Amino acid sequence: MESEGVLSIALLIHEHPMMPWNDLRKGDCCDRFESQSDGYYCKSCDLFVHKKCGDGELSEFIDHPYHPDHTLRLRSRFTCFNPTCDLCDRRILFLSYRCDICNFDLDLRCFKYTPPEVIDNFKMHNHKLTLLKERNWMTIGCSAKCGKYSRGFTYKCEECEVAFHVDCVWHPPEELNYSTEVNHSYHTLHPLKLLTGQPPDYSDGKCRLCGRNVDIELFYHCSSCNFTLDMPCVLHPPPQSVMDLKAHDHQLTLLPRLDSFTCNACGLKGDQSPYICVPCGFMIHQECLRLPRVININRHDHRVSRTTVLGVVNSVCGVCRKKVDWTCGGFSCLRCPGYVVHSKCATRKDVWNGKELEGVPEEDEDIEPYVVIDDNTIHHFSHKDHHLRLHGNCILYEENKRCSACTHPIALQSFYGCMDCDFSLHQKCAKCPKRKRHVLHNERLTLSTNKDLEVFRCHACSRWCNGFMYKHGHKKLDVLCGSVSEPFVHPSHLHHPLYYMPTEKGKICNGCNTWEPFVLICIEGDCGFVLCFRCATLPQVVKHRVDDYPLSLCYGEEASGKYWCDICEKETSPKNWFYTCKDQQASLHIECVLGSYIRLMPRSIAKFWGKSYEVVPNNSVTRPFCNRCKSRCMYPINLKLLGTSETYLCSLYC
Repeated sequence: MESEGVLSIALLIHEHPMMPWNDLRKGDCCDRFESQSDGYYCKSCDLFVHKKCGDGELSEFIDHPYHPDHTLRLRSRFTCFNPTCDLCDRRILFLSYRCDICNFDLDLRCFKYTPPEVIDNFKMHNHKLTLLKERNWMTIGCSAKCGKYSRGFTYKCEECEVAFHVDCVWHPPEELNYSTEVNHSYHTLHPLKLLTGQPPDYSDGKCRLCGRNVDIELFYHCSSCNFTLDMPCVLHPPPQSVMDLKAHDHQLTLLPRLDSFTCNACGLKGDQSPYICVPCGFMIHQECLRLPRVININRHDHRVSRTTVLGVVNSVCGVCRKKVDWTCGGFSCLRCPGYVVHSKCATRKDVWNGKELEGVPEEDEDIEPYVVIDDNTIHHFSHKDHHLRLHGNCILYEENKRCSACTHPIALQSFYGCMDCDFSLHQKCAKCPKRKRHVLHNERLTLSTNKDLEVFRCHACSRWCNGFMYKHGHKKLDVLCGSVSEPFVHPSHLHHPLYYMPTEKGKICNGCNTWEPFVLICIEGDCGFVLCFRCATLPQVVKHRVDDYPLSLCYGEEASGKYWCDICEKETSPKNWFYTCKDQQASLHIECVLGSYIRLMPRSIAKFWGKSYEVVPNNSVTRPFCNRCKSRCMYPINLKLLGTSETYLCSLYC
């Protein structure tokens, strides 16, 4: 194979930063186990690369004998879904060589250890086997009876017309270095034999020591005792005894057997190989030995600390809202008596950012958004030049006067107005802290005033916004969704509070009757009430040209007759939420009343698809025509293409 343009893998390795890491699992770089487990890890993608693979050098271009027509180029990321190697049909997670002309992909393992064109494997077959250098797009019946499905290259006997997967009859010499039998310290009765393929039917397919499912390509097993070990535990078995004063006061000993137990550190059941202290009757999961001591979670403003005994009777977990066993360990807040969290809940990837804070001093942050000048006057951090004066419940609906934070009109509620200019904030919006934690992100969010009116899409409700935002990195929430905290009480469900449950991945919202990925749910009995962030932050009262009086949000009702929207003149489902008028004779679609741009500030400039639009109120006597749907714009706010006089969009989705 010829090559040119030698490049360091470190330059092409991955799109995200990678940190030094020690991991016993199979490398995503070469799909193999290594006794030296140092490497590099990407937390964002859960990608582990061996050090010897990551520090090596590869050619940017190669000519390969199994794809002779075109040169292959080294690629570090893919635009197609789940790319697989054409030769072995393995999923590609790391770098690969690719031909864009033929859509041919070659992973690094097949590049480094290219299968020969002809092999002898008399254990599997009596004749020579020849490699067919093309994808097998029909499922073959592998004569090795492996039960695997593969569309990669195959070895075929030209005399017998039988076929084999490449991995079933050939392995690189480096992979044959594993002993066919080993004597292991955790199973001294019999040697363990190296097996490939599916575990025996009588086995649960899990490693006795770590409890993980074994890799079907390589594992060790004792059929007499039904004892199985995966490769990491063979190469680097856990210590037989440990002394960890953070977990327990005495030495702990590993018990490598199948036994049901309750972990004293997390309160959950286990079924195999705990560490135990016999004198104390103490038992702990192996993974619980690595629990952090002090952490931040996205459910609580203060740090929570690990404790060996929670000691709070009749308490519930601050994440899953289920009862905790107060005699077991967990996490608790030193500032808030009674706030406790299960160990497993506190260390979930969608709750904890993975940072151990033991020994890291906690800094007191100034999160107050304003300084009180007198009973009716404040100095808000978002408007440093002037003071803001409090105005009581407004009885007027001023369409042209809008809150700079949420961009909704100032109406029927208290607000702060600038004494020297048109700047205004709802009283509720003015109280939003400068920094806060949120259930949808593991890092603390910072309140940005978004002075340039940058258009962003709220991560929680998917609406386009250009008001204040809570942000961290690429995660952005509008000020209304960012202010949602637990327990959340909504007028539509006053008898029970709502919570965001990380274990619940999407449900159908009771307000809009659509499936949403992020929802707040009622956990009381079989109530089952679900509310998405979009419906949870809808204005309760709005003003629309269809009626002289303000419209109120109605939370659906049981009705047998037909309901009609006076704006679009189409049928309204009474089971979904809608807006109604003073005499409750109207049932108006929420989207018809609010439109797509309720969270865009009128007269601002918004950029979509590389074009600039002016956000304009639809309040003229003659409504403009939408350039896309060719209908009169009926929504209260439209987009007008900048530099034109007649190019309007009534919605991004029309």
